[in-house]
Amino acid sequence: MNLETRKWQERLPDKNLVSQLLRKIFLEDWLIKVVALVVTFSLWLGVTGLSTPTTTRMRGIPLDLRFASDTELTNTPIQEVDIVITGDRRRIDQINKNDLVLSVDLTGIPLGDRVVQLRPENVSIDLPTGVRLDEVQPGRIAVRLEMVEEKEVDISVDTAGVLASGYEVYSQSIEPGRVRVRGPSSFVRSVTSIPTEAVDLSGRDSDFTAEQVPLTIDNPRITVLEAAVDVAFRIGEQRTERIFLLPINDLSARRATVVLFGPRSMVLGLAAGDIEIALDRNDNGEEAPRVVLPQGMTDRIEVRSIVLGNQ
Repeated sequence: MNLETRKWQERLPDKNLVSQLLRKIFLEDWLIKVVALVVTFSLWLGVTGLSTPTTTRMRGIPLDLRFASDTELTNTPIQEVDIVITGDRRRIDQINKNDLVLSVDLTGIPLGDRVVQLRPENVSIDLPTGVRLDEVQPGRIAVRLEMVEEKEVDISVDTAGVLASGYEVYSQSIEPGRVRVRGPSSFVRSVTSIPTEAVDLSGRDSDFTAEQVPLTIDNPRITVLEAAVDVAFRIGEQRTERIFLLPINDLSARRATVVLFGPRSMVLGLAAGDIEIALDRNDNGEEAPRVVLPQGMTDRIEVRSIVLGNQ
């Protein structure tokens, strides 16, 4: 054997060394290697399973329509929609449908009657990573947007019950006398007054004030900016009219016909001699008759008319 052949044989790997290496790889610590293989396979299977897309329909998802604060929706669109989503099955299975809300931004929509398209690109919904929205059904809705307005309106007082026998309401005053209402323009323009809740007058025979009486309105689209008012009632004996024919205090024979209105007992208790007719002159020099009532009656008895008779 020459020198070169010997050197080549020396460079060849030892058969025993190769055998030991193969034995170490395949036979030693085989339990650990099997466990590692199972874990690797499980991870691969899990990743591959998650990446397999599936498509699912979800029904009855609440629809949230958002619009500017100075506008309001005045029709009644649908409240729920169906959606079609695609993504990893495990992520889809983890979705709680009760947590989903489909939102539509109407802030850029012009006022009036409009049809809004419901497409994945112009709606928003919070979905897990890896799940996408494919479709919304129905694909469009009709909306009516109106400008919000405010205005002042009068208050009307509602009452209930019957006063004590022989009494009546002389007057009522409300504080504040007018309130502001707010709502869509078409609704606000139709409102002329706001009623109060009924104030109970049962058995009343004297003045009283009902405090913080709530205001009521049937239309839910109208907001009353003041919640309540105070109502003061003047109550007294029922009133009646009486006609008097009285002489004029001017040394003439003329008489005046006077109509008085006031509490029944007070008016009927007056005698003609209790009343005087004074004759004054106005700025134009014209006669201006004036009724002079007994002391204490001026504020309680109303002079409804005075007609001067001819001499």
